[in-house]
Amino acid sequence: MKFFWTFFWTFLLVHMATYVVSSMQGNAYDVATGSLLAVVATIIVIAIANVLPNEPVEHH
Repeated sequence: MKFFWTFFWTFLLVHMATYVVSSMQGNAYDVATGSLLAVVATIIVIAIANVLPNEPVEHH
């Protein structure tokens, strides 16, 4: 379920950013570009989450 919500929020945020950036540059909004970037960003976010340790750090 966490993968679904990660994709959901990444999808929305990347599409929002794609829309804003394309509007600022004067280009047309492209859904395919936003979707491709959302998939890539989701994979990167999940990979980073898997690399980070979950154990608490021991204090010396």
